[in-house]
Amino acid sequence: MAMTGQAAKGGRRRVVILGAAGRDFHVFNTMFRDDATREVVAFTAAQIPNIAGRAYPAALAGPLYPAGIPIEPEEALPRLLHGRAVQEVVFAYSDVTHEHVMHLGSVALAGGADFVLPGPDATMLRAARPVIAVCAVRTGCGKSQVTRWIAARLRARGLRVGVLRHPMPYGDLARQAVQRFASAADLDAAACTLEEREEYEPHIAAGGVVHAGVDYARILAAAEAEADILLWDGGNNDFPFLRPDLLVTLVDPLRPGHESAYHPGEAVLRMADIVLVAKANAAQESDIARVEGAARRLNPAAAILRGASRVTLDDPGAVRGRRVLVVEDGPTLTHGGMATGAGHAAAVAAGASEIVDPRRSAHPAIAAVFAAFPHLGPVLPAMGYDAAQVSALAATIAGADAEVVVSGTPAGIAHLPGLAKPVVRARYAYEDVEDPGLGAAVDRFLARRGLG
Repeated sequence: MAMTGQAAKGGRRRVVILGAAGRDFHVFNTMFRDDATREVVAFTAAQIPNIAGRAYPAALAGPLYPAGIPIEPEEALPRLLHGRAVQEVVFAYSDVTHEHVMHLGSVALAGGADFVLPGPDATMLRAARPVIAVCAVRTGCGKSQVTRWIAARLRARGLRVGVLRHPMPYGDLARQAVQRFASAADLDAAACTLEEREEYEPHIAAGGVVHAGVDYARILAAAEAEADILLWDGGNNDFPFLRPDLLVTLVDPLRPGHESAYHPGEAVLRMADIVLVAKANAAQESDIARVEGAARRLNPAAAILRGASRVTLDDPGAVRGRRVLVVEDGPTLTHGGMATGAGHAAAVAAGASEIVDPRRSAHPAIAAVFAAFPHLGPVLPAMGYDAAQVSALAATIAGADAEVVVSGTPAGIAHLPGLAKPVVRARYAYEDVEDPGLGAAVDRFLARRGLG
């Protein structure tokens, strides 16, 4: 067969970046935006709905890309390889199996292109402030609650904390280039999706400030200007975008074996300074031992600690003896692979008479989610990447034969359109279960950096 990638020799090397509206843009900004020897002819989109068909705008792409860069569905990769004489395919998203990565690699290789996995050193930004990064081997390990716990500990010492959140640019990319969230009004002004609110609201409610967006060099500069220490709140199981001075990687004993089966989570585990066994209070000792053993094999230099995730209901009495519809954090259930989440556990523990299966009232858009993720249990993933999905979510809740809604999503859902059922929130928070534990490790780090 003809090697398609050879067609562009002599000119700029043609590149496709495989992504999911997050790391892919950061890889472009740090590795390709100002590189006159290579031309990114397209991004592709996976995992997140309604990303394909848009463009990475010229305002962010830079002078080498006056027309911006199209975003195609990932299924278009074979066509792009042949139609655009692509020589290099760059994989730049997270929380997928090693097998998934190499299937795409095989498509690239068969099309005559090199297949590239950019290492973290090629894309991590160096900060002028100390950086603590919280990452994980899978989506849904509990990164955000650990990040909030660390942030509270830092603020209690009088430190100004800048939280930098992994990107969630699902709207107007140019408007989302550099974002700062310190109040609910900021979220409203930015027209944040439910998925974004799940990550930003809890930080804001605790008195924190969140920096996010698309262009992380500019985001970093803005955060450094007002913070003494930076805290990276990771997404999925991705590498941090900032070079960490202390990297905490969570493993999940409720999913033993996943710590070495997903990309780039295994690499993030191997990089960790501290491996934190999350949810140790909710797991079997045999599964805890299994993930601890894997961590020791993969990263013998790391400290291995245990932590708990305590789940509480705002009003357990409102749930006891009632028919309950449970709404859970979306990504944890979907590409995170969990059948149920904290909301389900809290509702059962509170004595709900029935967990109502949302499939019976699912709006067609939500029914499609259940069809795409058949592992899901009798819970409703809080899908809210755009207004149409939010409406579909609200319609599913309204149509359910339930007396009460238990919401396990970190974002409040009581404001959803047409929601008449009472909502009881399930909240989950990290706790140290060892002495010395994570808190002592953070304190030692601060002392080494002169911030103790």
